[in-house]
Amino acid sequence: MENEFAVRMVNVTKTFGSVVANDSVSLDIRFGEILSLLGENGSGKTTLMNMLAGLYYPDFGEIFINGKQVSIESPHDAYALGIGMVHQHFKLIDVFNAVENIVLGETRANGKYDLKAASKRIHEITDRYGFELDEKKKVYEMSVAEKQTLEIIKVLYRGANILILDEPTAVLTPQETEKLFNVLREMRKDGKAVVLITHKLNEVLELSDRVTVLRHGQYISTVDTSKATELSLTEEMVGEKVTLDIERPTPDHPQKRLDISHLTVYSEEKLKTLDDVSFTVYGGEILGIAGISGCGQKELLEAIAGLQIVEPGSKIEFDAPDGSVKDLVGRSPREIASYGVNLSFVPEDRLGMGLVASMGMSANMMLKDYEKGKSPFLNRKDPQELASRIREELDVSTPSLDTPVRKLSGGNVQKVLVGREIASSPTVLLTAYAVRGLDITKSYTIYGLLNEQKKKGVAVVYVGEDLDVLMALSDRILVLCGGKANGMLDARTATKEEIGRRMTELQGVQA
Repeated sequence: MENEFAVRMVNVTKTFGSVVANDSVSLDIRFGEILSLLGENGSGKTTLMNMLAGLYYPDFGEIFINGKQVSIESPHDAYALGIGMVHQHFKLIDVFNAVENIVLGETRANGKYDLKAASKRIHEITDRYGFELDEKKKVYEMSVAEKQTLEIIKVLYRGANILILDEPTAVLTPQETEKLFNVLREMRKDGKAVVLITHKLNEVLELSDRVTVLRHGQYISTVDTSKATELSLTEEMVGEKVTLDIERPTPDHPQKRLDISHLTVYSEEKLKTLDDVSFTVYGGEILGIAGISGCGQKELLEAIAGLQIVEPGSKIEFDAPDGSVKDLVGRSPREIASYGVNLSFVPEDRLGMGLVASMGMSANMMLKDYEKGKSPFLNRKDPQELASRIREELDVSTPSLDTPVRKLSGGNVQKVLVGREIASSPTVLLTAYAVRGLDITKSYTIYGLLNEQKKKGVAVVYVGEDLDVLMALSDRILVLCGGKANGMLDARTATKEEIGRRMTELQGVQA
């Protein structure tokens, strides 16, 4: 490239009503480097990059691409300038297959898409970078990870020289993450500019060349990654000294809450996703679930919550605080609730399954209890008060309680979802990736909330990706490997090496 600088943003400002998302931010992005963009939820990272991607237009400021001042008024303009962005919230058409989604929006010859030629180009990309993609599968049939992979391939297909990735690894397995990192390193070797928006400081330190920190919409600093540490970056993000310690109180008189035995589940494709799994969950403890993505964690929580059909012989029993035992097998989520079982479920696909994207915070609070209404008129006061309390306690950045949650950043969406579930005063709290998309300080806020539930005697089941967090937060850890229970470990004495080995190699030990 003739110019070292791929992008120069000078005094860029963007407001939404009274909210200042970006306040006179200046930023350089260079060819042949990976730049990490770091900051707390709501610090303006995604908004800043959305202006490069043509989704927003700056109120003030200038943008230079390859040394020339440009006006980016649409995603089409961005693509023409060689800019591609992979967003947190998927921008795919559910009823189209992979190839159709990738070519959508391209210039067509004679009014038709050449799907055969497109498929050939897609094969070249997947073969070169090691992606796995079923081109004929419809988006609505895909897992979260498959959708993310499709989004990444779509941008590579369009030949971006400046690639922006917003939390790209949030839904990828460790193996897929490493493949993606290898792709990004190859792109860097080719002289392309890569921007990585992430909350995972280990990824910042492993992959990037420089780190730019934003705080409350303002530019704070840019440092060489080689000179940064996890603690120094965290303090830059929050503007003060921090302590990164997870509390782990000793369980106080744990009481059995869930008794699960011989749990077996098949997928719609008739593949066994859970194979004869048995374990017990106690109130007053946090049970961590470890496993490579796709090893049955999602199906396990959904089976307990009544969202999965289980095979004959499977047993899921709830030991209620009043001493009664309830059989949960074959019951719908509403039937389970009618037994007095209060299972709160934070799914991995927060907008597709956890919240209604077109509704605001208040309406999403109302969804939890709408069936309890005693008249045709819904009670809007209590959900409004709950939404207001969650916004204040978890520092949710939103223009109003009625702003559709799809317009919030991924981290803020996660705070809304987790806050709603915890506020329902559960007896058993099931959480799948509760801190996915959250910055490090808000993650520690969630860890604190989970420990508060534990102290109240709640049985907390925590599925997470970070083994260090699992080991620090949990009391016991159930390891899944290929849908089988591969050991129940004491989190206080287990090692990361042992957990990792059990995640990948069956040890012949049933929990």
